[in-house]
Amino acid sequence: MTNNLLKGVNLYLVGMMGAGKSTVGQILAQHLGYGFVDTDSVIEKAAGGRSITQLFEDEGEVGFRQLETQVLAQVCAFTKLAIATGGGIVIKQENWSYLHHGLIVWLDVPVEILYARLAEDTTRPLLQDNDPKGKLRSLLEQRQHLYSQADLRITVSEGETPEQIATRVLDEIPGVLKPIEK
Repeated sequence: MTNNLLKGVNLYLVGMMGAGKSTVGQILAQHLGYGFVDTDSVIEKAAGGRSITQLFEDEGEVGFRQLETQVLAQVCAFTKLAIATGGGIVIKQENWSYLHHGLIVWLDVPVEILYARLAEDTTRPLLQDNDPKGKLRSLLEQRQHLYSQADLRITVSEGETPEQIATRVLDEIPGVLKPIEK
């Protein structure tokens, strides 16, 4: 039954870096019988194998965001995908027109948990800061009102496994789907 839950409509995961979008997205794809796409991986391939960090250095955040929008536009043309998006994808208004083609799920993770997950991660260009925890808090404050436009908000608790989070997403999807006219 699960594979018919969304009737082929894409599932977009949004949220901060470190929220678990890629990990939870892969689990959701399996449960739904969907393909899985990580927009950051697609962006790296589209940029000839350059890493996100390298792209930020070469193109700046503006150039990176433009590439991110192009990738999202291409991905949304497909169906039956669970898509993990970059944490900042919500800041460009244009991206929302693509996200709204599917069901948008916000993995809302408290800053303390994000920081614990990302403390050793040196691949995050926006965290190359003297105060990474403060930077995370500030990014979340800037983006919270955008994330809150998602169709479904899943607030993640300390110690919750990706499988448990995916199950919660699947359990809550029927409550946000618009009834299909007969």
